[in-house]
Amino acid sequence: MGWPSLRFHRITDAVGRPAAHPSNRRDDRDAWRCTGDAWGCGVKSAIYARVSTADQDCGMQLRELREYAQRRGWTVAGEYVDTGWSGAKTSRPQFDRLMQDASKRNFDAVLVYKLDRFGRSVRNCLDGIEALRAHGVRFLAVSQNIDTDEHNPTSRLMLHILAAVAEFERELIRERVCAGVKNARQKGKRLGRPKAVFDRQRAVELRQQGRSFPEIARELGIGLGTVVRAINGQRLSKIPPQQAVPSA
Repeated sequence: MGWPSLRFHRITDAVGRPAAHPSNRRDDRDAWRCTGDAWGCGVKSAIYARVSTADQDCGMQLRELREYAQRRGWTVAGEYVDTGWSGAKTSRPQFDRLMQDASKRNFDAVLVYKLDRFGRSVRNCLDGIEALRAHGVRFLAVSQNIDTDEHNPTSRLMLHILAAVAEFERELIRERVCAGVKNARQKGKRLGRPKAVFDRQRAVELRQQGRSFPEIARELGIGLGTVVRAINGQRLSKIPPQQAVPSA
């Protein structure tokens, strides 16, 4: 008993029309550059970068994201940079502007360097990404190979895992900071800003001469709140005890 003869047909023969040559498409870029949507013609991307403190710099993040967009042939529609903002905060100036522009479909994809740059809280991070998806905007964390494209379910699984890891790392940092503060207090170290050193009696005298609080603060070179607390404290210290606490 021999094998049945098999006959293979090209898809173009079954359809009954010739296949379109790549040069006849609206965009002749290769498929790698256009994963996720038809042929990705004219994909506009937005870059988001964030650092937690003002002395840090977003230059490395921005450089990597610009190069990534250039490699894929995508246009950078805008850059949104939050400097000195914690990822645990739900509202950040440039992040809020990014979400507003996403609702207007000013771009097709959002690029971040790492997932924790977008947010440190699992709930806030996933809510933001879900909001982007509802607006039809893709989210990509380029250094972690995360893409919320519907054709990449494995990447979406990694998204949830890494978001949980980012929140776990933040809680570890918070725990270490609290332990360090507690240890410093037990050793008698004074935390916070040092007290302002100035002539409090001079401030009271200027106030008695009719000078305003802002004028006194400028003359003594200290903050307005410090002047108000110092003068009010001097007044309360001169009130006799029987007048300071009214009888019931």
